[in-house]
Amino acid sequence: MSNFSLLILPGDGIGVEVMEEVRKIIDWFRVKRGINFDVSEDLVGGAAYDAHGTPLSKATLDKAQEVDAVLLGAVGGPAYDNLDFSLKPERGLLQIRKEMDLFANLRPAQCFDALADFSSLKKEIVSGLDIMIVRELTSGTYFGEPRGITMENNERVGVNTMRYTESEIERVTIAAFELAKRRGNKLCSMEKANVLEVGVLWRDVVEEVHKTQYPEVELSHMYADNGAMQLVRQPKQFDVILTDNLFGDLLSDCAAMLTGSLGMLPSASLGAKMENGRPKAMYEPVHGSAPDIMGQGKANPSACILSFAMALRYSFDKGDEATRLENAIQTVLASGVRTPDLMQIEGDVPVTTTQMGDAIIKALDEGI
Repeated sequence: MSNFSLLILPGDGIGVEVMEEVRKIIDWFRVKRGINFDVSEDLVGGAAYDAHGTPLSKATLDKAQEVDAVLLGAVGGPAYDNLDFSLKPERGLLQIRKEMDLFANLRPAQCFDALADFSSLKKEIVSGLDIMIVRELTSGTYFGEPRGITMENNERVGVNTMRYTESEIERVTIAAFELAKRRGNKLCSMEKANVLEVGVLWRDVVEEVHKTQYPEVELSHMYADNGAMQLVRQPKQFDVILTDNLFGDLLSDCAAMLTGSLGMLPSASLGAKMENGRPKAMYEPVHGSAPDIMGQGKANPSACILSFAMALRYSFDKGDEATRLENAIQTVLASGVRTPDLMQIEGDVPVTTTQMGDAIIKALDEGI
């Protein structure tokens, strides 16, 4: 069997530091589990701009299109704030998503038992939480035309267009149902069918896909504003949530804070299946480049490592190995090991980025 191919794009800021720990994890799976990866590396974001004058070179994009999966660290930083909009580091990330047509964004919100006290909600509400939000990523309000700011009747008018085709809704709906089948066999679709025609179409298409392809999955519908309320009221009622680009942006950030720390949250962006049967895919932590702590050993590598766990599960069909890695992180947290973002008691000594990675490796060794 040929090796899995993986393109690593560390990016900027702490992305470089947390990716070092992921490399150690990849090497552990090669040595201890016999899972081999053909790993290549390139530049994106500010690092790419510094080297090539663009946040994403064509050569890097071509590599991303060819590999089984892309693993990205983080992009951005204050040094690039005054660049033209088209050259900002974040444009490199958006361009990869667009060119690879990564239409399904998977944002898990999992509350590790050892971190339940970190949530702003009561422990009993979030302890054991494990939900997944599937956000449509390449259409809707952020991409619809017409858009822009124009002059009408001697005043400025801002226009954005929420637009979806049946096929765009259908493909992300299928992705969400497939995910629900792997999990709790339950899907809640969120939109605003009470006030938006797009919401009416969205609900119709979801119902059609459910009826014709996934009747065995429990389907419910909820208005997105009520969904936001229910996420902070009783989040464990959900398993998989499907929603559009705009509402998904809001709901996934809301769900993220249920867990207590952005340093623990991974994400995946998936596209259509390639010839080898695997989906085009990019995995990345939810956190940013955090230039304020760059180079200080304070970054939590867990989100980036968990993003690799998602790659094991969704790109490489190694769900058992993904669970092994997730359990190792759970073990480390339960033992009290903490990076600075997870400190609760004043006077406790946090571990460094490298020490956190080493602790996870140790837990993997002990779990064999």
